[in-house]
Amino acid sequence: MYKILSISCLSVLIMCSSSLYARDVNISKNIPYVDVDYKNNIIRLERNQNSKHVLKGGFTKTSRNCPPFCIQPIEVAPGVKTVGELEVVDFIAKDLKQHSGLLIDARTAGWHNKGTIPGSINIPFTVFGLDETDELLLEAMTALGVKRKTTSSDDDSFWSWASSDDENKNKNWDFSNAKDLVLWCNGMWCGQSPRAIKSLLKHGYPASKIKYFRGGMQTWLILGLTVVKP
Repeated sequence: MYKILSISCLSVLIMCSSSLYARDVNISKNIPYVDVDYKNNIIRLERNQNSKHVLKGGFTKTSRNCPPFCIQPIEVAPGVKTVGELEVVDFIAKDLKQHSGLLIDARTAGWHNKGTIPGSINIPFTVFGLDETDELLLEAMTALGVKRKTTSSDDDSFWSWASSDDENKNKNWDFSNAKDLVLWCNGMWCGQSPRAIKSLLKHGYPASKIKYFRGGMQTWLILGLTVVKP
């Protein structure tokens, strides 16, 4: 379920010279767009070039019932860094290309299927809240580079865990090869990725390997950045 086809074939190319391309709306001064090989298709991650474009639909709302749609804090948990759109683009361009990181759409499947950020994989926040013995959680953790810990002294994973630093130790999971993560959901009013992050921390996932994209789909759309249908 979480074989991460989008990551195994990920190849990212940043076009850094804006002078070579006549574009009115760049991602940043030196980055007009990023090309992402997503599920064997080249997706151009860019901003909408129509300077008069405005949002339509549900993401134009300013007010939703709270609870459950309450404003999320900047710091979702101690040690977890909060990032913005440029940091997410940089993560896509570097960490995904090097297979060292995962961009996780932590929303439920219904939201994910409406559109997602290129390079993302969908692991709903509910999965991370499952018991450690649940096979769905084990499958998700495996996709994140985490192994179920064994106690056999002649098992390679045991020695890998035994020699790791304290932050990567947990009595049930081996985080020595855990990937760097960026988790996101619908925006600063969405609690799905914060819940996923807190569940991961309870399982022992190192906080230093987790980043929180608080703006999520809300600010991604506000900036006119590319969204793909999975």
